[in-house]
Amino acid sequence: MSPRRNSPRRRNGQSRPPGGDDEVFQRITGAERRETGPDGEWAVRRISGSAATKTYRCPGCYQEIPPAVPHVVAWRPFGGGDDRRHWHSSCWEHRTSRGVRFPRR
Repeated sequence: MSPRRNSPRRRNGQSRPPGGDDEVFQRITGAERRETGPDGEWAVRRISGSAATKTYRCPGCYQEIPPAVPHVVAWRPFGGGDDRRHWHSSCWEHRTSRGVRFPRR
């Protein structure tokens, strides 16, 4: 009796998962991705609830993002990093269709 195979067999001679090397790297490391929209190019990283440990203020709605809430961090890809902003996920997705929001007093 031969031992059981623990890894799945590749079909059609594939030795790597589908997608390019960049996709595989991002899937493994959770690295940021680039997004381009009408407001320019952004580097974006999704933060899980377990990784969110501080309170932030969302620039989309000016409400607080409490700890343990999943959200998005976005910054200009060629900046110094001092323009990083933490957004609610829905605020980030709708940022281009919203009007100007002013902070509440």
